[in-house]
Amino acid sequence: MKKYAVIVAGGSGTRMGLSMPKQFLELRGKPVFIHTLRTFLDAFPGMEIILVFPEAYMDEGRHLLELHFPGNTFRLTTGGATRFESVQNGLHLVSEPSLVAVHDAVRCLVSVSIIRSCYEQALAMGSAIPAISVRDSLRRRVGDKSEVIDRAGVVQIQTPQTFRSDVLLSAMAQPYHPGFTDEATVVEAAGTSVHLIEGEETNIKLTLPADLIMAEMILDRRPA
Repeated sequence: MKKYAVIVAGGSGTRMGLSMPKQFLELRGKPVFIHTLRTFLDAFPGMEIILVFPEAYMDEGRHLLELHFPGNTFRLTTGGATRFESVQNGLHLVSEPSLVAVHDAVRCLVSVSIIRSCYEQALAMGSAIPAISVRDSLRRRVGDKSEVIDRAGVVQIQTPQTFRSDVLLSAMAQPYHPGFTDEATVVEAAGTSVHLIEGEETNIKLTLPADLIMAEMILDRRPA
């Protein structure tokens, strides 16, 4: 079955405290999103990749793609006001029955193995949502007090969230709701259960400046 990846690189990166979107920051001499693309192409060289860029950075994105992947063809579209709209824009370019992964461009340490595992499970079960167990103690604020939350069974969700296209495209046709925090919540709202798959501790999302330092450390421990 044909494989698509919608790489969402439409964020502004305001929490990094920088004027440049974090997906364009350099990590080991390459923009963050270039690391992400390389891993997806290593996992499945013939897959179709759709990139969702901020409109103001579309030309810069095209230039970097030509520089780092000469001869490769990627499909590009612009991001929307919300992640939901950005993913919708990307999915408009999915034109046939397929497996579709939606991935945050700033999760640039994703591995080939988890990408392949997600596609395999989505083919068999309709969806694959990477998740890792929560190790820290959790509490919930209740007014001016707090109460403990039992962390047993609580998981932290990652990407690539991968689905059969019929499952994802029909769910994403719903009107937007503020409770749609990721594709799994959208699919569940449409009445379809989602299936978790074991994620990876190193599959971090670059959100704060310290995350770039952590990413460098992780890359230092990986084979060249």
